[in-house]
Amino acid sequence: MDTSAFVDNYRLLARYNRWFNQRLFDASEQLTDEERKRDRGAFFGSIHHTLNHLVWGDQAWLKRFAVQGVAFEALSDSLLALPPGALHGTVLHEDWAALRAQRDRLDAAIEDFANRMPPDYPLRTMRYANTRGVQREHPVWQALTHFFNHQTHHRGQVTALLMQAGIDPGTTDLIAII
Repeated sequence: MDTSAFVDNYRLLARYNRWFNQRLFDASEQLTDEERKRDRGAFFGSIHHTLNHLVWGDQAWLKRFAVQGVAFEALSDSLLALPPGALHGTVLHEDWAALRAQRDRLDAAIEDFANRMPPDYPLRTMRYANTRGVQREHPVWQALTHFFNHQTHHRGQVTALLMQAGIDPGTTDLIAII
């Protein structure tokens, strides 16, 4: 089976991920730190906390991808380390500059991961424990699809929060980078 389209799709999504995150962080910097952290009634409350959740989620998933039998240099333990007991609502970075720096490092690692992904990687079986300790097993492509969909879902929330705050992040559609 030719899996090149699968891998090419994840490479496109990795590039889109980085592009969209840069737009959101640039737009968010038009707000004060207080405004970024203001509870706006979203699932994670604020823009800052929603962006923190994305960093947490990316680190958790990338850590799972990193131990599936392929060595990905970009997915280092130091980049992906989470504090003990960190869950989906854990704020990893209260400081905006630290949050943005980690986002930038993660986006570079995600692109490198996608660019170095072996053609058969999406079809391999992935085994891991979720955050509740439940053992999971399914094709890697399902987790990769969730990984990128999760990012898009929460970036959409941040886009709505920014618009409500009077900040237009501009075009965010994937087709804009093609």
